[in-house]
Amino acid sequence: MSQDNLIYLKSKEAKGDVYPTFKNKKKLASFKLKLRKYSKTLRKHITFNESKK
Repeated sequence: MSQDNLIYLKSKEAKGDVYPTFKNKKKLASFKLKLRKYSKTLRKHITFNESKK
């Protein structure tokens, strides 16, 4: 896996939670990624948005 495709998903609700993941830049270049992931601090599923490295 290339480090060029590495992105970070950060939450607005839980400040310390960060999920590193990979993104296909050729297919998904036009929009920012939003995923529902589990927050360890809040202990529930919340929305994580793509952010800068």
